[in-house]
Amino acid sequence: MVTEGTEKPTIIFTYGTLKRGFSNHVLLQDMIAAGDASFLGVYQTVDRLPLVCGPYRVPFLLNFPGSGEHVRGELYAVSARGLIRMDELEGITRAHYERLPIKIRADEESESESGKTMEVEAYYAHRNYAEALWKRNGEKGFRCYTEKEAKGYVKRKDRPQHLTFLEQIGIFISSNPNSCCCNKNLPVPSPPLPVNVVNH
Repeated sequence: MVTEGTEKPTIIFTYGTLKRGFSNHVLLQDMIAAGDASFLGVYQTVDRLPLVCGPYRVPFLLNFPGSGEHVRGELYAVSARGLIRMDELEGITRAHYERLPIKIRADEESESESGKTMEVEAYYAHRNYAEALWKRNGEKGFRCYTEKEAKGYVKRKDRPQHLTFLEQIGIFISSNPNSCCCNKNLPVPSPPLPVNVVNH
């Protein structure tokens, strides 16, 4: 339970590797143990949104309401101190993800208050590459990041360390011969690396 003074916690909707049973959930476990987070239940997005995978099977929620599915995820109340840790993991200052408002409601399969909608926050793919990532995925997403979608996920420590995450995203997007030119805002390694340098 978030116990830090009288501060109002930020409510975060998680949909990928921060969920229980996935590789980055250890951060939330540490935060819960320190009193900086608490689990609130299973929820889904009110709007249909694209949930896709990028390089190394990393999940990305795209801020394109009306496309995709009603995405299923987990809700956490997070203290200011915990939010700093989550923002760091999600690369907010490095333009990996953006923390933005999202409307959610209790999941159909959940015993939580059904029908009640709330506006909380979620980490979306950064707008600089979101459109290109959507096109790279054939404009198809999924409802829930499960073990099936996570198969082949590569932890950060096991990825090429000589490339930034944005460079890895750029290579992933450009590796599709049908890719659009929407990734013009991404840094390109200099000199450009051959696609076979990265195992994807």
